[in-house]
Amino acid sequence: MAKRVAIVGAGVSGLASIKCCLEEGLEPTCFERSDDLGGLWRFTTKVCSVTKCPDFTVTGQWEVVTQHEGKQGSAIFDAVMVCTGFLTDPYLPLDSFPGINTFKGQYFHSRQYKYPNIFKDKRVLVIGMGNSGTDIAVEASHLAEKVFLSTTGGAWVISRVFDSGYPWDMVFTTRFQNMFRNSLPTPIVNWLLARKMNSWFHHANYGLVPEDRTQLREPVLNDELPGRIITGKVLIKPSIKEVKENSVVFNNTPKEEPIDIIVFATGYTFAFPFLDESVVKVENGQASLYKYIFPAHLPKPTLAVIGLIKPLGSIIPTGETQARWVVRVLKGINKLPPQSVMIEEVNARKENKPSGFGLCYCKALQADYITYIDELLTYINAKPNLFSMLLTDPRLGLTIFFGPSTPYQFRLTGPGKWEGARNAILTQWDRTFKVTKTRSVQESPSPFASLLKLLSLLALLMAIFLIFL
Repeated sequence: MAKRVAIVGAGVSGLASIKCCLEEGLEPTCFERSDDLGGLWRFTTKVCSVTKCPDFTVTGQWEVVTQHEGKQGSAIFDAVMVCTGFLTDPYLPLDSFPGINTFKGQYFHSRQYKYPNIFKDKRVLVIGMGNSGTDIAVEASHLAEKVFLSTTGGAWVISRVFDSGYPWDMVFTTRFQNMFRNSLPTPIVNWLLARKMNSWFHHANYGLVPEDRTQLREPVLNDELPGRIITGKVLIKPSIKEVKENSVVFNNTPKEEPIDIIVFATGYTFAFPFLDESVVKVENGQASLYKYIFPAHLPKPTLAVIGLIKPLGSIIPTGETQARWVVRVLKGINKLPPQSVMIEEVNARKENKPSGFGLCYCKALQADYITYIDELLTYINAKPNLFSMLLTDPRLGLTIFFGPSTPYQFRLTGPGKWEGARNAILTQWDRTFKVTKTRSVQESPSPFASLLKLLSLLALLMAIFLIFL
């Protein structure tokens, strides 16, 4: 049974891994190269290498070589949890921007951005329309003389304040919505998604509509962007044709635009420089990991990667759920399938073949949040049994099925069970709106609304009955 566990990285996945190790009686040591955190982990310690011990096939142990203040050290661990994530190395594709070397202004990757003051009275170009690029463009537009936001493929932009003022993720990420989407052909799901996205504002009128609507792309969360565009504070532009000394030329627009600062919000790549390729090999933006976690070919499952996944949902509970399963595998409580089964699944995932139903998670590291979490919870007997709940605790069952898929659900049963989970689920909306209800208002009850709610409830119960029949 693994006891001493090396955890590489003290981000959200690393912290969750520490917690899960302690819950299962393991002894974690976390190595963090920065100096942001303290406690059980070692600051400013770089992990130089993680290699298999000579007797690995018997013990499954690893030698971890680290460097701290110029001095190297090594230690033997029974297991390793790699928690460095996929946002490790800024991707700066300068070769794709002809003339960038002649640019006399300032340019940098979005990772280096800290404060908007540098944009005051400048003409700013932000390249890349992910969440980082959009946030920077909006912030810059309050101080800059002019802001251009360059995008190759566009994106769906949604507000954090969704239907009826509810937080978007608490409305979108529900078991009912997920089941409904996954039961429909992908073209229909894409049409419904586009219709929903355009209900806030018509993306084509703002130059934002995604060119590729067949493959899922992470939506951009920004409440301000449409307002900044419609007032002329942010100008949406196509990709860059050429960079000159003090200006740029966009594709399909021959006019040169004077530019002082270029921000490359072009994303990240990831790598594991401390691991040999024979342990984890990165190809085409993904690694050969069973369930995005375990190297499928190792004779001993004592190395796991946490947080190397892009679910359409929160990465924090995803990483924690991964860690909950991993520590039980390390203790020998849960077993992995044979290597041949794991390798076959990994190879099938690499082919990225769409199922034809639901959203298309065809890009590297993408996964269906609820489906993936439920699968891991099944391995540790912590998945909520909805059918049983509908019979024994229908209020809770209906709330879980139709309400937000919050992490309280993952603590109803199994290892790590929390007695307060049921009450937390039933009262989650109270806490959601406690911060907004700073003025008491009286709402007059409507008999028609009450009748409609009753009829809706009866219809939902019938639908659930038919589903589980």
